[in-house]
Amino acid sequence: MTIRSLTVPNRVVMSPMTREHSPGGVPGADVAAYYRRRAEGGTGLIITEGVAIDHPSAVDSPDVPRLHGAEALEGWRDVVAGVHAAGGKIIPQLWHVGPLWGAMAEVDPSIAPMRPSGLWGGPGHTYYPSDYVERASRPTAAMTDDDIEAVIAAFARSARHAMEVGFDGIALHGGHGYLLDSFLWAATNTRDDHWGGDVSGRTRFPAAVIDAIRATVGPEVPIFFRFSQHKQQDYAARIADTPDELAVILNALVDAGVDVLDASVRRFDAPAFEGSTRSLAGWAKHLTGAVTMAVGSVGLGTTLQESLSQGQAGALDNIPELLRLLGRSEFDLAGVGRLHLADPSLTRRLRDASPLPEFDKQLHQLRLH
Repeated sequence: MTIRSLTVPNRVVMSPMTREHSPGGVPGADVAAYYRRRAEGGTGLIITEGVAIDHPSAVDSPDVPRLHGAEALEGWRDVVAGVHAAGGKIIPQLWHVGPLWGAMAEVDPSIAPMRPSGLWGGPGHTYYPSDYVERASRPTAAMTDDDIEAVIAAFARSARHAMEVGFDGIALHGGHGYLLDSFLWAATNTRDDHWGGDVSGRTRFPAAVIDAIRATVGPEVPIFFRFSQHKQQDYAARIADTPDELAVILNALVDAGVDVLDASVRRFDAPAFEGSTRSLAGWAKHLTGAVTMAVGSVGLGTTLQESLSQGQAGALDNIPELLRLLGRSEFDLAGVGRLHLADPSLTRRLRDASPLPEFDKQLHQLRLH
């Protein structure tokens, strides 16, 4: 499949997964080897873990890699070189946590979280502990126009760095309640200025980020955008209650320069709207005509949040359903996360119809393998 300048040999994508194995934000030799193993295993495209953009409150964990600073960029050059040497393709997922600043680690109280309207989100079901939710739920200052312009510029700078170190495209984390998503979500964006209001108004900030990145990387570089209905603040949250609302959001993103819509759900084949069996990725393709990617519990019996409490996810052979939906072009790419941790050669297993690997949190999620 070819998407602008990117050609991939198959439809299997390693989905972004936070690993926190980059001390000081610098990916080392172990991170480079980790990604290279997946390329050697035949995965068509690797999307990295979320990578901090060049902004003070982008990501709170000191062990999440960043995409700025000489040392970090040199580390990424090694990562990219290793993946390319193995015949693979790799793109970084640019990340700003927005309202969720302080969820992963203690933070400097002098650094303000970036929130469209000063709101954390919710109330709703979340896996976060109650003491964090109580603290985070206290309103903070809303982003100013200067804040908004600074973040847009930070995304563009890190996109430029991605091109400098040799990445094959750009991915944006626009889901799960993080910054880009928090502008799309009515519970966190109550603004009545240019950056808020109705559904169309709430798309303007993500679209402005995409537009700035497209202007930076040029016309040939593919841009992926992850979106979701659910949030970490509220599993039942939605950015769109109807397909028509979703069309407004997604077409604005595509018009701004997005090539691939990465529909993040807890189960890839779950119906997105009542009255239809079409998945969220299926609706994205139907409404926009763009390339879409489905992700969520491929080959697994439990969702990510369920596995956090249960440890082992258990294999579930839903690959025939995945192939059926790919075969009828409901979506174009299959994003697989945790099974890529269980076996770097997952794509080879899928190609050969071998038994699925067993994912175990203690063995696979908590260490770099």
